[in-house]
Amino acid sequence: MRKIILLTLLAAVATPVAAQAQSQAEVRRDQRELRQEQRDLDRAYRSGDPRRIRDERRDVREARQELREDIRDRNRAWGRNDWRAYRNGNAGIYARGNWRAPFRYNAFRSGVRIAPAYYGSRYYIADPWRYRLPPARGYQRWVRHYDDVILVDTRRGVVLDVYRGFFR
Repeated sequence: MRKIILLTLLAAVATPVAAQAQSQAEVRRDQRELRQEQRDLDRAYRSGDPRRIRDERRDVREARQELREDIRDRNRAWGRNDWRAYRNGNAGIYARGNWRAPFRYNAFRSGVRIAPAYYGSRYYIADPWRYRLPPARGYQRWVRHYDDVILVDTRRGVVLDVYRGFFR
């Protein structure tokens, strides 16, 4: 009986890992297929045949769509953005009261360069795993800006990601 229980637990742990590996392999395969379709489209442009160009464009569109779907599936399998579901069940962790900074609110977008005053060390989220945020790598830091959470590259001051209405 003990062996059966251990085998069942082992299978339950190994199954998600295998699914993630398969999903990553699918994404790589789709990227290769997209590159090949793009090369075929370039050849069709060089040949000048309108029918072949139209067919190759369709193939490239389909390859891009398939790649987007596999990336979306991989993100779901890896639990990306699972903080929303976690927040619904653990509202007390996210309810930090009325938080105000000494500057006015700005709705930042990804790719925007911001002043160091917005991502100073006093605004860092020291424990992003507590809120189920993806890990910040290298010079990246999760920063609180009113009710939003911003991922900032602290070397360049560039906003990498924004979660609006994170602390409600």
